[in-house]
Amino acid sequence: MPRTGGSTMHIAVLGLGEAGSIYAADLAVRGATVRGTDPHVSAALPGVTRAADIADAVRGADLVLSLVGADAAASVLDAAAWAMEPHGVFADMNTASPDDKRRLAASADARGVVLVDVAIMAPVPRARIETPLLLSGAGVERLAPLLARLGIPATPVGDQPGAAAQLKLLRSVFMKGLAAVVYESVEAADAVGAREWVIGQIAGELGPGGDEVVRHLIEGTAKHALRREAEMRETRDLLDSLGARRAMTDGTIEWLGALAARPAPATIE
Repeated sequence: MPRTGGSTMHIAVLGLGEAGSIYAADLAVRGATVRGTDPHVSAALPGVTRAADIADAVRGADLVLSLVGADAAASVLDAAAWAMEPHGVFADMNTASPDDKRRLAASADARGVVLVDVAIMAPVPRARIETPLLLSGAGVERLAPLLARLGIPATPVGDQPGAAAQLKLLRSVFMKGLAAVVYESVEAADAVGAREWVIGQIAGELGPGGDEVVRHLIEGTAKHALRREAEMRETRDLLDSLGARRAMTDGTIEWLGALAARPAPATIE
C-alpha cells in the first residue's frame, strides 16, 4: 500500500474525464486513498470518494493531480492552493505551452504551493497508470519519490517548469504529424479499395505491433481531433519562438481541424 511517512498516501484528482478517471481508479487499486471532483462528470468510480468541490478534494492530500485541460488549469490551481496542505505537491498534468506552465508555477509559488510541470507522454487509455511521464520544476525531488512508490514511470528533465511541456510539444511534431500522414494515406486508399493493403504496408514499416499502432493512430486521432488540434497550435507557437520551420505542423493542424469538423470518425475493422 502506498504510504507517506508511515501512513496511507492521500491523493486528490481534479478532473475525472478520460485520463483523470483512469488515474483515480488505478491509484485506488494500488492502495491510495483517492478523492476526486469534476462538476461535469457524475459517474461513480470504484474506490474513489467524490468530493464536494476542489477545496474539499485537496484537504489533507499528499499529492494533487490536475487533469482539467489547459483552459481551466489556472482557475483550478487558484481554487486548490488555499486549501492544500503545506507538505502537498500539485502536479499539473495538463498539456500546455512552456510559458503557461511557468506562469502556473509562479502563481503556485506565490501561494506557497509546490507545483510540478508533468507531461503525459502517450494516450492514457493505452497503458493507464503506467503511461510514462516527464517531470520538471522545483518540486520534482518531492514528486518523483511519490510516483515511484505508486509504480508510475516518471523521468525528471530539469528544475525549470516548462521543460517537460516543451519536450512533449517537440515530440508532438512527429507523433501528431505521423498520425496525419497515416490518416491521409488510408483515406486516399479508401477511394481505390486499397485500405487494408495500405494499412498493412504502414504497419510493416512500423515494426512489431504495427497493426495496433496504426489502429491507435487513426481511431485516437479521430476521437480526440479537437483536443489535439489545440495541442498542435501550442506546438506551432513553440516552433515560432524557436525560429524553427513548421510546414509539417501547419499541415497537421489543418488535418486535425478537418477531422474535428466531421460527424463520424474513421475506424479500422
